[in-house]
Amino acid sequence: MNKCQFSGRTTAEPELKYLPSGKAACSFTLAVRRDFKNQAGEYDSDFINCVAYGKTGELIAEYVKKGSLFPVWGRLQIRKYEKDGVNHYVSEIILEGFDFPPKSENSRYAPENNTSSSFGHEVNLDDDIPF
Repeated sequence: MNKCQFSGRTTAEPELKYLPSGKAACSFTLAVRRDFKNQAGEYDSDFINCVAYGKTGELIAEYVKKGSLFPVWGRLQIRKYEKDGVNHYVSEIILEGFDFPPKSENSRYAPENNTSSSFGHEVNLDDDIPF
């Protein structure tokens, strides 16, 4: 089973692009704090690359801002590509769903018509993915 779940803060505004097929692709990075302190007594963070496709990506690009606390889940994908004769590897989470935290946590990105404190959004993985 390939299932990952993370909760962290976005490091920048999500970037929305459209693929040649017309499908939306939104990419962003989450800073996820580790549960333990390093030798200096501070918490380190891991930076997790994430991608959301279709309406999910458009929704994230519209409502999620830099610094937003954002819980996501999906599958880990590792891609390989070659550039200038060198193999490069990219690890990223392909979103299967997400939750917005309560409006009080970060009202910048909670939809106005959301009457509950949080909601989940599931991704339709049957949609055409570009690879």
